[in-house]
Amino acid sequence: MKKDKVIGGLVGVCVGDALGVPVEFVSRDKLRLNPIKDMVGYGTYNQPPGTWSDDSSLTLCLAESLCKGFNILDIADKFIKWLFEGYWTPYGETFDVGNTTYIAISRLKSGIDPLDAGPKDEFSNGNGSLMRILPLSFYVEKMNKEEQFEKSHKVSRLTHGHLRSQMACGIYIQIAVNLLKGNSPEVAYEKAKEISLDYYSREPYLHELRHFDRILKSDIRKLPLDLIKSTGYVIDTLEAALWSFLNSKTFRDAVLTAVNLGGDTDTIGAVAGGLAGIYYGYSAIPKDWVKKITKVDEIIELSERLFKAIYIQD
Repeated sequence: MKKDKVIGGLVGVCVGDALGVPVEFVSRDKLRLNPIKDMVGYGTYNQPPGTWSDDSSLTLCLAESLCKGFNILDIADKFIKWLFEGYWTPYGETFDVGNTTYIAISRLKSGIDPLDAGPKDEFSNGNGSLMRILPLSFYVEKMNKEEQFEKSHKVSRLTHGHLRSQMACGIYIQIAVNLLKGNSPEVAYEKAKEISLDYYSREPYLHELRHFDRILKSDIRKLPLDLIKSTGYVIDTLEAALWSFLNSKTFRDAVLTAVNLGGDTDTIGAVAGGLAGIYYGYSAIPKDWVKKITKVDEIIELSERLFKAIYIQD
């Protein structure tokens, strides 16, 4: 049922994020000795169990904006409210803000065109636009491929303007859209590879395509764990999240696999959790985890509003 997938996607992001928050920056070797198995708290940011970070905050800001349609200026306004007023934060204040995201949203506040706000240099390819893009998959599901990619790129550009970050968002949205259409993870991945390779095998994207070879020209599922990096670099995050999702059989396994890779645990958990939430559905997310998520009732209410706005015709 589509509603279960929409709620699952948004709650899945928040659950994956919250599982990763306490162990962000912890190494894979340390997590091998003491893996995350449940929703715990404190740790890196000394936050209670169920606390989500900027990944979920910006995801929820995007979701709320999309309830009223696609409006880049409105999305920008929500992001500004988050950074400077604590909007859609667990406890009324922001924490764990990436440098590129901070720079871009400060530019948004100064009045720059939102599509020019995200830094475009090669060193601004963190995972800060990928981590929040999931709600767009619901909005663009029934659109043609050109519109799907175009809107993915625009939403990325609010904070991350480099083509590599835009392309990572485009590929991720294609996988999510194919999951929404009822495909298995393996089929969704293969279809997204075909569509993305075709779309990006042209300028201005062609010269960036090589960075996605392990995802698009081979099979990320089959890479050994030791070759999967779990840093905040957008390519590493996308690879790690896809590897975790595609090598798991349940929602629980997908997000725990992602978080226990170590490194940028909250974002890799969130990115994997979004896909797993769509595929397995809200009903498959462990209820003991859901209960611990801060403001979970508000998140579910927002998910229901988004579902009605997109899928229920007046």
